[in-house]
Amino acid sequence: MSLSTPETGLPAPFSPPKPTSLPISDSADRFYLNRVYCVGRNYADHAREMGNDPDREPPFFFAKPADAVFAVTEGVPARGVSVHEVPYPPETDNLHFEMELVVAIGVGGADIAAVDALGHVFGYAAGVDLTRRDLQDAAKAVRRPWDLSKGFDFSGPCSPLVAAATIGHPAAARIWLDVDGDTRQDGDLADQIWPVPDVIAALSRFVTLRPGDLIFTGTPAGVGRIEPGDDVTAGINGIGELAFRVV
Repeated sequence: MSLSTPETGLPAPFSPPKPTSLPISDSADRFYLNRVYCVGRNYADHAREMGNDPDREPPFFFAKPADAVFAVTEGVPARGVSVHEVPYPPETDNLHFEMELVVAIGVGGADIAAVDALGHVFGYAAGVDLTRRDLQDAAKAVRRPWDLSKGFDFSGPCSPLVAAATIGHPAAARIWLDVDGDTRQDGDLADQIWPVPDVIAALSRFVTLRPGDLIFTGTPAGVGRIEPGDDVTAGINGIGELAFRVV
């Protein structure tokens, strides 16, 4: 089929990219992604392990490309069993995992009050913010942006979304991540410095949130290195699990 641009009617230079989406649990529908924002240092114990002050300073945000996010197999991986494979990224010798609650925005808005924020949430997922830590550390050392340490291909594996209409808005739940069956992160959503309503309110002062936006809400302590061949299993109780093998 020949494609054309609506402005000119002339042939398009390339086919439009396929929209990025996540599956929705217990539904044939999919959640199509718009933008992906991430919150830095939102758990005090993680802020300390990264050498930062965990006081309740205003949250800060960075972004990932929407197509860095993808759904992975639910369940527990095992050697010899086919699981979702995540390629080890180029230009790094220190790939880290960061397990996070992911918030899916279903109703847009700007300057959203914290008391109204949960009304803008479609649902939740468990996600991993993969990070090229050596690139991030090098960029920080010379005060340069560290976009490429966070926003690379396959850097946002996620579980399927579960609708808030089904599970409500969990404010406390175990959040965990294992590598080869060894628990590396084990925290609770209740330990967030800025809970979900506050995160949404803060972000909506800077940008107009839109349906399809995702927010990765920060990670508890225990972040660390993963290597090719490692099996990662992670989840948030009552929200979802994901599993992948680094290759």
